[in-house]
Amino acid sequence: MRIVFLEPLGLKVQQIETACEGLKKAGHEIVIYSDRNENLDELKRRAEGAEVIIESNIPLRKDFLDACPNLKMLSIAFTGLDHIDIEECQRRGIIVKNAAGYSTEAVAELAIAMMIDVYRKVLENDAITRQCNRKGIMPGREIGGKTIGIIGLGNIGQRVAKLANAFGCKVLAWNRTPKQIDGVTFVDKETLLKESDIVTLHIALNAETCDFITEKDFALMKPGTILINTARGPVVNELALANALKAGRIAGAATDVYGTEPPLNPKNPLFDAPNLIMLPHIGFATEEAFGLRLGIVVRNIEEMVC
Repeated sequence: MRIVFLEPLGLKVQQIETACEGLKKAGHEIVIYSDRNENLDELKRRAEGAEVIIESNIPLRKDFLDACPNLKMLSIAFTGLDHIDIEECQRRGIIVKNAAGYSTEAVAELAIAMMIDVYRKVLENDAITRQCNRKGIMPGREIGGKTIGIIGLGNIGQRVAKLANAFGCKVLAWNRTPKQIDGVTFVDKETLLKESDIVTLHIALNAETCDFITEKDFALMKPGTILINTARGPVVNELALANALKAGRIAGAATDVYGTEPPLNPKNPLFDAPNLIMLPHIGFATEEAFGLRLGIVVRNIEEMVC
């Protein structure tokens, strides 16, 4: 089979080649592109003749699939699949596998880091330091003893809960299906929003969760609450978040995800919202996570072709 890596997945080509030794010995052709290119025509060129394609989060829709008549499998080096036309793949009999679990630790740690950054005003104090101004330091708050509300208690949400417990926090959680987890109290959404000092989002994006946090939800939160989003951008209404920050209905926020992937439209309402940390979707991006997902991707392919 012709197996094509449309991008290097944040790794060196040699690392991918080493991981694919078993596939090469089994007689499969491995093609690895050393750069990421989202141009549709270039993606079609790279995919020519491919029976298995590997990529991370580049949107692949019907217009791309039309150029891949031999395609049998998409091995997605990402957890979410909302950037893939799943219905069209099912219609064509194309197997789609994701890399579930590879970024659990990476995203959970970033969520905690974002909480600390907002509470301790890391960016603001960095700016003060660069201005050679000691008198203007901004005191922060401590996570220890706070109530953290986790919306979505899958693998990442559960890891965040354990880390929060280690800080001595009270942990509340909302999940579509309640679970028995030590150190976690399950409550309804309204109670979580009213009682939490920190609300952190870890739910998948679907028809039910789009705009899961809107203006009415911000109205339920305490004025000192901060919001963390490492899930998916459309889970939070961006205009409602910007307005809540401007009006002081919540104290701060940090987001790693957006309605559209970075680079963002300069007119995005979040750009002029105060007390907001904006990251370019880096939750999954650690050396350790990249290594884990390569292993998952290759195993998914081996299970299909070997």
